[in-house]
Amino acid sequence: MTRYLFNRMIGMLVVVFMVLTIAFIIVRLAPGDPAALLVGPDATAEDAAQLRERLGLNQSISIQYLTFMGNALQGDLGSSIFFNQKVTTILASRAEPTIFLALFSLIIAISIALPIGIYSAYRRAGWVDQGAISTAMLAASVPSFLTGLLFQRFFATDLGWFPASGYGAPDADFLTRMHHLVLPAIVLGIVNSALILRFSRASMLDVLSEDFVRTARAKGMTEWRVVMRHALKNALIPIVTIIGLTFALLVSGAVVTERVFNIPGMGNLVVSAVLRRDYPVIQGTLIVVAVLYIVINLLVDLLYLAIDRRVKY
Repeated sequence: MTRYLFNRMIGMLVVVFMVLTIAFIIVRLAPGDPAALLVGPDATAEDAAQLRERLGLNQSISIQYLTFMGNALQGDLGSSIFFNQKVTTILASRAEPTIFLALFSLIIAISIALPIGIYSAYRRAGWVDQGAISTAMLAASVPSFLTGLLFQRFFATDLGWFPASGYGAPDADFLTRMHHLVLPAIVLGIVNSALILRFSRASMLDVLSEDFVRTARAKGMTEWRVVMRHALKNALIPIVTIIGLTFALLVSGAVVTERVFNIPGMGNLVVSAVLRRDYPVIQGTLIVVAVLYIVINLLVDLLYLAIDRRVKY
């Protein structure tokens, strides 16, 4: 176990180094001059040159790269060109709505997908199974922005059950802010439940055909105990894997939904940073998302041992 963790840590450091390098290169290849955008069209070339020098953009790419890597290794992701604040401070202020939106969406997706996936596998080829597969394909095919707009019109505008957009006033309490996240969480939960449903169904189908399931039934165990205690327990590893990856995807990929519902999260921040050529914010967000994926992958691997003691590292 210790050797496995050590090897994984080394691998994580290598991946983080590669992500840092790729993030630095990609944003530098983007067209446009951030200094020229910041000073505006009425500024002189001298004003743009002074700002470029203050931001360090007039240095060679190699010097910028070494400076960037050195600061990143110390936990300093730089300062935003537009906000004139530390990137870590900006990301921390935008993390709350994104994290809670991802958590609520994941809970909704699991609540929808796991019971239906288990029952569909148990009643294979029945009308529930066929309907679940068709509905999952439909949910995965419809773009999240269209679902969001439809839900926004019906549940927010027509019925008035939820706020149409935003994250509450700056002095709003926690429950008010969470109320603003309910509708976008439902949208994301429905969209992402399709993948979890299909994986749950496929994993349960594989396990339900195993010999130990037939043996458990032959011993007179109830169907509930056979399915939930024996079959589901052995089918959890791929299900846990896809749930972990779905959470990481929700944190990093909720850009469209945040824009539709005007949620001041990390997705909205990234879109604004790209439009403003705010290099440090783009780089910082890419690094945070990549590290999140790495950590979630490690936690999922460790969960395997808790789920199935037969797993050996």
